[in-house]
Amino acid sequence: MTDIPAVTTLAATPPATRRTEPFIPLPLTAARAVTLLGAAVTIASTFLSWTYTTDFPGDLTVTGYPGGLQVITLIGGILALLLALAAFRVKGLSWLVPSRSNNAVLAMALGTLATTWYTVIAIAEELGGLANVDPGGFVAAIGSLLLFLGTLALPIDRQPEEDDDTEYYELGRFAETSLIVSAYRALRSLRLNHSDLRIGDPRKLNPWLQRLTVVVVFAVGLKILTFGIATDYTEIFIGYLLVIAFGVWALSAAGLLRQFQQLTQENRRFTAAVGVLAAIAYPFAQNNEHWANLGVNILIFGTVALGLNIVVGLTGLLDLGYVAFLGVGAYAAALVSGSAFSVWSGVQFPFWAAALTGMAAALVFGVLIGAPTLRLRGDYLAIVTLGFGEIFRIAVNNLDGVSGPKVTNGPNGISQIPDLSIFGYNLGNPHEIGSFTLGRFANYYLLMLVITIIVVLIFTRAADSRIGRSWVAIREDETAATAMGINSFRVKLIAFALGASLAGLAGTVSAHVTYSVVPNPYQFAGSSPPNSAFLLAAVVLGGMGTVSGPILGAALLYLIPEKLGFIQRYELLGFGIALILIMRFRPEGIIPNRRRQLEFHEDDTLIPGQRPLGDDTVPASTAGA
Repeated sequence: MTDIPAVTTLAATPPATRRTEPFIPLPLTAARAVTLLGAAVTIASTFLSWTYTTDFPGDLTVTGYPGGLQVITLIGGILALLLALAAFRVKGLSWLVPSRSNNAVLAMALGTLATTWYTVIAIAEELGGLANVDPGGFVAAIGSLLLFLGTLALPIDRQPEEDDDTEYYELGRFAETSLIVSAYRALRSLRLNHSDLRIGDPRKLNPWLQRLTVVVVFAVGLKILTFGIATDYTEIFIGYLLVIAFGVWALSAAGLLRQFQQLTQENRRFTAAVGVLAAIAYPFAQNNEHWANLGVNILIFGTVALGLNIVVGLTGLLDLGYVAFLGVGAYAAALVSGSAFSVWSGVQFPFWAAALTGMAAALVFGVLIGAPTLRLRGDYLAIVTLGFGEIFRIAVNNLDGVSGPKVTNGPNGISQIPDLSIFGYNLGNPHEIGSFTLGRFANYYLLMLVITIIVVLIFTRAADSRIGRSWVAIREDETAATAMGINSFRVKLIAFALGASLAGLAGTVSAHVTYSVVPNPYQFAGSSPPNSAFLLAAVVLGGMGTVSGPILGAALLYLIPEKLGFIQRYELLGFGIALILIMRFRPEGIIPNRRRQLEFHEDDTLIPGQRPLGDDTVPASTAGA
């Protein structure tokens, strides 16, 4: 691929505001040699035996054939080597690092070091000491350490040094202790700075080459996703997460993420179409019903999080009982879907009618709850919605024919919900499509994908409409919005009702996927999703006010505990830590809305003509009332 000339983007900050210097003083030639030597040794070590026993997951005993975590280390080493050669301006590879920064090499080297040393330490810990590590493991540890030390000696783009009289108000009373201030200043001097480096404009490439790039990126992303989901061992999945996290950081430092965002903005409709095709290809890319079930649940929770995003992200209303609307939709669909345990067991609506019933029931509850409570603001509204969520769970528990009318069968719930049949296509039976077999969960995955697309279209159309601009105006300043003539109560009630109906729609599919509906999951916080804390964390973590943010947040918060079973007991603790970190380091979320990113980083100088990295659901120019 030819290099993209970096001539269209100006520097975002004057040269004095950024410094380029190594962490370790070493001649540049020596630093490059150590970096390349470390990468080569790390790659070669993956073809050696790391342990003599197969008791460690992945079988690392074979010489000449990497397995398990060796494959992940091999990938990290190869990526670090390619980025290093590109940063060193080797002809034909420089397009891999359009920012021309060694920061990308440092990030990937750190990821390779973390994965390799984690593997060696895990072998020693699980098998009873370093005696269980073969020479190949020590060679890998030394090679990855050489790679990392070599990159530390390369010129690194860093934040400028701060003056000695700089005040750090965030330290509070510790700002009076000189030792703490000096240590804090030293830590801040380690920060990298590559977000404002010049990169070439990929939109000057041939349009067909642009689209080919989008297709290749989605194809590689699908392969990476299926590889991680299909990982059976906790140790391998942790290594996978390490390489993915540092790999994304490296791609960001290289400037490739910014270039890909420019391509997607230039080819929005094509990118959306390719994204949908990649999602459709997911059940065909793996042939395991358990992984298909993971995909169904991610889409269900992501769709519900999108509905909550209308209430929280666009309108700014803190709803702590939102999962109850998912339960309303699930129970309404279960009652009319022909279950033998339903009080209307003789009634079996077709899917479209059951879906409308679930949406309508959730809509009615949303209006009934919202009408008397949406005149409240802030914490008072949050407390009321939290109470509604608990009232719903307690009510369905008591509608068992003993404590109250027999409607929901109490704690036993409504079970034996039959599988859906749409136009004669029974989703409960496996179906052959060419050489592929779509099982039950794969069928429901495709159905839920269609519903998710519908919800995304509803969300985007509503966010870009006049009512959507009113939601944003209320979120920013309800008093000012009311003074400008917006009926805040009516607008908030519409947001509440629309969000509730979308959750109810997802609940209708959820009831059929799980075969039963019981009260326990529909609470504020629980051991497993869905619950209101999970959904709220997904919206905040992914990015409030965006389309892809809540879906990504739901996927991460569901998939990681599912694959790392040992942290399921500490799920709420994990949510809390994740929210603290995201609020401290990236308050706008992983995929930020452009307007909110500008609000949180209003002191940052933007590159002229460059739009901030984020999901532009609501245009900043029309976000007012």
